Amino acid sequence: MITIEQAQTHRGEFHHRTIRNADGTPARCRPSGKCQTWKTRPGEFKLPVKHGLYQSFYITHHSAGDWCVTADEAKETK
Repeated sequence: MITIEQAQTHRGEFHHRTIRNADGTPARCRPSGKCQTWKTRPGEFKLPVKHGLYQSFYITHHSAGDWCVTADEAKETK
């Protein structure tokens, strides 16, 4: 699971816990912008990420449980 602190400071890759690539490795994405937070909602965040050449999306506090920082962590939860 990604915490709000990791979303704000981590600049490496994030790995998905359940979605796999064709070779069986965890799907990964990289941050593409600044993590957005709100003063009125301190537990919420929105991190823009990029996957592949053309896909961009957000990791939010709702989907943070599906992502982790290390590939080993993602492999453990097949």
